[in-house]
Amino acid sequence: MSARLELKNISFSYEEENKILDKISFNIDSNDFLVLLGSSGCGKTTLLYIIAGLLSQSDGEVLIDGINVNNQDPKSRDVAMVFQNYALYPSMTIYNNIALDEINSYIFEVENVDLSHIYIDGTKIVANANRYSWVWKRSSKKNRQKTFNKITALFQEINSSLVYQDVEFEVRTEYPIEYMELIIDRYIKLFDIQPECIVRGRGHHKTAEQRIYDKLVEYTEKLKKYAIHINTCGDNRNSYSKTDNDATFFRMKRDYMGNDQLLPGYNIQLGVCDEYIAVADVKQYASDMDCFIPLMEKFKKIYGFYPKYPVADAGYGSFNNYLYCEEHGMEKYMKFTMFEKESKDEKYRDNPYRAVNFPINKNGKPVCPNGKEFNFLYTRPVKGNKYGRTEELYQCEDCTNCNHKEQCCKAKGNRIIRLNEELTIVHQEVLSNLNSTKGALLRMNRSIQAEGAFGTIKWNRAYTRAKRRGLKGINLEILMICCGFNLHKYHLKSQSQKRAA
Repeated sequence: MSARLELKNISFSYEEENKILDKISFNIDSNDFLVLLGSSGCGKTTLLYIIAGLLSQSDGEVLIDGINVNNQDPKSRDVAMVFQNYALYPSMTIYNNIALDEINSYIFEVENVDLSHIYIDGTKIVANANRYSWVWKRSSKKNRQKTFNKITALFQEINSSLVYQDVEFEVRTEYPIEYMELIIDRYIKLFDIQPECIVRGRGHHKTAEQRIYDKLVEYTEKLKKYAIHINTCGDNRNSYSKTDNDATFFRMKRDYMGNDQLLPGYNIQLGVCDEYIAVADVKQYASDMDCFIPLMEKFKKIYGFYPKYPVADAGYGSFNNYLYCEEHGMEKYMKFTMFEKESKDEKYRDNPYRAVNFPINKNGKPVCPNGKEFNFLYTRPVKGNKYGRTEELYQCEDCTNCNHKEQCCKAKGNRIIRLNEELTIVHQEVLSNLNSTKGALLRMNRSIQAEGAFGTIKWNRAYTRAKRRGLKGINLEILMICCGFNLHKYHLKSQSQKRAA
């Protein structure tokens, strides 16, 4: 369908003094071909953005067939546009570009997908990064402390040489970069050093002041490097790759070299509902436990509610995640670490020497198989717990010459046990849920749907290594893969229904 485009006094500026377009006006009739020529930065692309509706002009009107479209969305203008360099709209987010939730909303409505049951699984893929380009936060902190010690020794040497000049550099346990730069400036002024005139290389004699100046600069540069390493890792990572700073070094499931090598990678999380990927996320954490809450929050942001039945394997079953489910009305169908042993290994489950199996006497104290009481020692918080969970420690009153010593514990003194009544109650609830008929069906469906989705993506489609770099790039990559997966699944189901009819 042909149309007439008319621009009237179009102006645009990012800032008042930086005007890009100034009262541009022209008409394009049906079947006309117009070329915009101009130097780089003159506003050609900006004008196309305004016509397409991707930018709003500062002043003027855009008319299509005589209708003012200033307030219309891009999709309502029926204007096509092809970027020269970008495959996506650079001003939009990944979700707005790909719109996985819009694709899913159509498919889920047609297929009547049940979003109350979500099957969760995660996998690690190798990043597009050099496998030998690691940086370890712990090593950076250790080397930074060594540098601090060297700076302290250097300051003591400087102070000993300046004892008669009534000048002293403050010795500290740690040295901020700003403080070191201040010391360098002070040292330059004190000894009248000209950095650009310092001799370098063989055959040149350096003064003692020049050697100290070089060491001050060297140590300051090292502190800057270690600061960059530590800040790049952040609070939740212990490593990153120099060729992809967002990648973290993990142990992968398939160790091709057989030497337990760590590789840079990402943790990919999928939530599958009725064989379709409903939500996907990319994290830098090695543990799946830390990925559960962000994935559920992302689900809530997209669909407006939390799933009633999140089903996951033992990698997700932590006390934090169970309490999070209670807070948001979700049932607990995530396995915990020892679920299989608790369910199938009677010898382990009914072991009389396990602390959770010790009976409690009338005094409220645990009693071991030898009839000895365990006395309360103290309560301590559980490391990494976000809900204030604590555990109680008890010690046996006397393990001397006990006939059960070998089976009970390996400690030389009296045995100490840790008990957490809250966690034990939660585990019993999870065991009851997962071992019920509904729980067995949900576990079976998780292995088919969630693990099946990863099987299709990783092995049928050979996606085992990232093509892009950076967290933003990997998110884009995974979203495109999920779009393709859901569209292909929808196509196969549609064709199957046609053949059945």
